[in-house]
Amino acid sequence: MRLLRAADRIATPWRNGGGVTREVAAWPPGAGLDAFDWRVSLADVAADGPFSAFPGVDRVLTVIAGDGLVLQIDGRPVRLAPSAPLVFPGEAVVEARLTAGPIRDLNVMVRRGVWTARVEPWRGDPVPIADGPTLVVLLEDVEDFAQLDVVLIDAGETAALDLTAQTRALSVALRATHPTTC
Repeated sequence: MRLLRAADRIATPWRNGGGVTREVAAWPPGAGLDAFDWRVSLADVAADGPFSAFPGVDRVLTVIAGDGLVLQIDGRPVRLAPSAPLVFPGEAVVEARLTAGPIRDLNVMVRRGVWTARVEPWRGDPVPIADGPTLVVLLEDVEDFAQLDVVLIDAGETAALDLTAQTRALSVALRATHPTTC
């Protein structure tokens, strides 16, 4: 189990030049945007605009702060409410429109056919890990953790976080379609 501190993340420009993202974790470590098997990041979105295309990648986008946004995914409007994960293909043509000011989102990307991802509210239960890592993203300051700190639990570990079930957090479960150790 590793703690990935929010304060240690470095802002990097989006591929399309429209903003910045902060990488939380990726596999393999140090993989670029064209070579990752999975990637978890956070972005602050302050303006409407297009998404970068990631062919062969499945995305799970979750608004974690702000009122929400509307995505035009291949011409079809989809409203993202806060804390409601949306899965869509990375090669889709996507335009984002903020509904009521800036938002922050959690972006999980997995190489299709290699990994799958599930994002859901964390309920405070122990996290058993079988064939892939799980990340617990803290959405508020609590005890020794700052907002947006992440606990990364590796494959094969079981972790019980000493936090109440009322703690606002999301769990990101990454599963290998052909399990290997990571």
